[in-house]
Amino acid sequence: MNYLIVGLGNIGDEYARTRHNIGFRVLDALAGASNLVFEDKRYGFVTTLKVKNQTLTLLKPSTYMNLSGNAVRYWMKEKNVPIERLLVVVDDLALPFGKIRIKPGGSEAGHNGLRHITSVLGTQAYARLRFGIGNEFPRGSQIDFVLGEFGEEELKTMDERVKVAGEAVKTFCLAGIQIAMNQFNNK
Repeated sequence: MNYLIVGLGNIGDEYARTRHNIGFRVLDALAGASNLVFEDKRYGFVTTLKVKNQTLTLLKPSTYMNLSGNAVRYWMKEKNVPIERLLVVVDDLALPFGKIRIKPGGSEAGHNGLRHITSVLGTQAYARLRFGIGNEFPRGSQIDFVLGEFGEEELKTMDERVKVAGEAVKTFCLAGIQIAMNQFNNK
């Protein structure tokens, strides 16, 4: 079966290590663990990961964050992926750093990437893996925080947390969202 795994982020070196790009970071780790290289294709950087009998198209949209829905729609069509087999990996301010929360749908919680995907797909009923980036910022500084780089303490456990997120992606594809939620939410 085909799955589309979308990691949200912004293209360009100036964004590469920011909190907002955790979706890219998770997909980079998944691809890197299998020595896969992303190719610059239409609307994004794409590679294909085989996990047992499943085919995962990993997509890092090259549209900016607030136009992510264009890339998602194109690659869902291109790879013939139904909405039940779409998983979007995204940063979440409401979760402490490194916490993972998988959900079958829900609100965009102010996230512009999710907002555009919902708008383009016409539904909120698509799976998300939310990766906590914390919310340690003074009032009014949310944008600077989200577009800032991770701190020294966060970087100490980053690889391990990103690896856990990658395992959650694989579980979603192999065992379904319910089992992935049971195994990884609050882990």
